Parts: sequence; C-alpha cells; structure tokens
Amino acid sequence: MVAVRPLLRAARPIRLHAVQPQPQPQPWARCISTTNSARATPSSEPPSSETPKKRKPLTQEQRDFLSSALRVNQAGELAATLIYTAQTPPLLRQHPHLRPLMAHMYDQEAEHFKTFNDLIHKHRVRPTALYPLWHVMATGLGWSTAILGREAAMACTEAVETEIGGHYNSQIRTLLEMIKGWEDEGYEVGEDISQLVNTLRRIRDEELEHLDHAVENDAKKAEPHWLLTGVIRAGCRGAIWVSERV
Repeated sequence: MVAVRPLLRAARPIRLHAVQPQPQPQPWARCISTTNSARATPSSEPPSSETPKKRKPLTQEQRDFLSSALRVNQAGELAATLIYTAQTPPLLRQHPHLRPLMAHMYDQEAEHFKTFNDLIHKHRVRPTALYPLWHVMATGLGWSTAILGREAAMACTEAVETEIGGHYNSQIRTLLEMIKGWEDEGYEVGEDISQLVNTLRRIRDEELEHLDHAVENDAKKAEPHWLLTGVIRAGCRGAIWVSERV
C-alpha cells in the first residue's frame, strides 16, 4: 500500500537585504485579479481593439467557501485512504479475489488526497486541526467493518461514497453559480476556478464509481444494512460539517 504522507507546510520566502521584498500573493490570487495578467510588450503589430475582460474580486464569503471546500475535501480523502488501508488486510484474508478492486480504489483515493494536498498548499489554506481524530476514527471504521465481513466493508464504502458524492455535487453547484454570475456581469473566470470545477467533477465521478463497485459486491446484503449505512452516513455528515470549520 502507498503510505499516506503528511501535508508539507509552505516554505517561508527568503528576503535578501539588497532587494526590496515583494508582497506575498494572497490566497486565490489568480481568481481575484481585476485585470488581465498579461503585460503590454513592445510590438510592431497594431494594438488589439478588443478590451480585455476583468475578473471580479471574490467576496469574503466566496473566499471562505473555497478555503473550507479544500480543507474538508483534503480531510475526506485522507480518511478514505485510511479506511481502505485498514480494511484491506482482514478483507483479503477471507476474499483474496478482491485484491485488484481494493488496490484500484485505494490508488484513486491516494491520488485524490495528493491533489487536495497540492491545492491547499498552493492556495495557502489551513488544513483541518482535527487530523489526529479523523486518523483514529477512519482507521477504526475501516478495520471494524472489514472484521464484520465483506458485505459490511462494502456497505461502508456505499455509505461513505453516497455522502461524498452528494458533497462534491453541492460544491460544484455552488461554483457553477459563482461562475454564471461573473459571466452574466461580463467578468472573466479565473483559471484556478475553472480547473477546480473540472477536478471536482473528475473526483466525484471516481467516488461514485466506488459506490457502484460496492453495490456490485453485495453491500446491500450487510445486516442490518439500514442501520450500518445510516450510522456511517451520519458520521460522514458530522465530520464534513466540523472539518469545514475547524
């Protein structure tokens, strides 16, 4: 299994006494620039008659939303890698044929985790302060459901991915509403926002693929299915709410 590496902190800029220090970029700087970032350069070509579009500055509410989205997504993908890490050994002892599926789902979750690690580092977003708690709870959830059997382990995946899929859909809808508002007012959409929407769509689709795999492998046969999935889904909603804020 691929080891989950802790998030690296952004290195502090080095200031040279002989050079005037430059102001540090603010989070989401590419999204809030109010002018076209390209500087005018001498050219023999006549200037274009087209006026470059401007980018509307983010409101504080929008900044807070984007930061909390990256924070909770990074925490959620960490939890997913830990669940699969804990599930895999006991599950494969009884069902070795599941090895390719478990490896496939883990590898995708590890890539999602790396993606959000890179994004919170890039935008200087504070990660959740509850890493140790989520580490223990995710590991315990993965191990206990695997001990209960294949159906329970798959029901865990079904419950988690149901909540995560809905969570990503909610974030995508909010971002698309922001983009539509900017475009209706004649503003340009920043590259970071456009890329974030595409990233969330891709990751959401892969999470829902895991949900399909779980159902195909008898997640619905876990007993009692309604109680097991209900408790796990409630726990996911609580963890999302807390990680967005803490």
